[in-house]
Amino acid sequence: MKRFFKIIGYLFGMFLILLLGSLIYLQFAFPNVPEPEDLNVTYSQERIERGAYLANHVTVCMDCHSTRDFSLFSGPPAPGTIGKGGDRFDHSMGFPGVFYAKNITPEGISDYTDGELYRVITTGVTNDNRPMFPLMPYLYYGKMDPEDIYSIIAYIRSLDPIAYEVPDSKADFPLNFILRTIPQEANPGKIPDKSDQVAYGSYLTNAAGCIECHTPADPQGQIIMEESFSGGREFANPDGSITRSSNITPDLTGIESWDETRFVRQFKQYQDSGYVLPKIQPGEFNSIMPWTMYSGMEEEDLKAIFAYLRTIRPYSKEVVKFTPASE
Repeated sequence: MKRFFKIIGYLFGMFLILLLGSLIYLQFAFPNVPEPEDLNVTYSQERIERGAYLANHVTVCMDCHSTRDFSLFSGPPAPGTIGKGGDRFDHSMGFPGVFYAKNITPEGISDYTDGELYRVITTGVTNDNRPMFPLMPYLYYGKMDPEDIYSIIAYIRSLDPIAYEVPDSKADFPLNFILRTIPQEANPGKIPDKSDQVAYGSYLTNAAGCIECHTPADPQGQIIMEESFSGGREFANPDGSITRSSNITPDLTGIESWDETRFVRQFKQYQDSGYVLPKIQPGEFNSIMPWTMYSGMEEEDLKAIFAYLRTIRPYSKEVVKFTPASE
């Protein structure tokens, strides 16, 4: 019996040594991405305007990096908070830790070079070599044309500085170690010619990260690729209610019956001068989809996204968009 316990003790000790060695390896070998480039972005007015269009209406960086007013439908950014950060994502929303959107005004990124900004946007690795939780969709931004990323950098450099200290994000164990393996080297592409509407729409759909919200996720938060764009991803609200994303595949349960005009109108209605965002009372349905931001997308770009969505695999799934906390 003593020998048995001795063997168990040896095995347990070996396991602890292997575990400790693995954690040390993860800590020092990852994230495994190249060093930042020696990059100097030209902050031309044209580039700033392109960046403003992308950050506010396509990649919608300001969706998370501002304070959203969820007392109104779709939670538009509150005036005076653009780029300030501080949006919190925690356990009450189903996240494995507590994560904050950073201050990306010049006040918050003053210690970043342009090369470091490019790297954090496209790989998720900060200037002090920390990995970011992929709530920040860097895996999609890493596929974008570098010129578009440069424009976003020029734009956020032009924002009004806001002095606001954002707490550090903290992932739960063991995600805090696993997280280090997620960042990967950027694989940038080029903006397709707009005459190739489907390819151009695919580029914009990636930049907007549509697949991330409109695809269900497994318990670890990884999207289920076999159900891409089929909707049903759950977003837990602080009051216990649940909002789910829509099926946007070309199926009858999705957008198969939609035409281009209806798709564009769905977004552009929020730009109508006569439209007033409804007030939302606690416990009522609200959409996390930033409609007011996407409504500023150019019609040509919305049409390209629709053309692309018509080419993806249909997936039959009825989605219950909202479950109140009482159910």
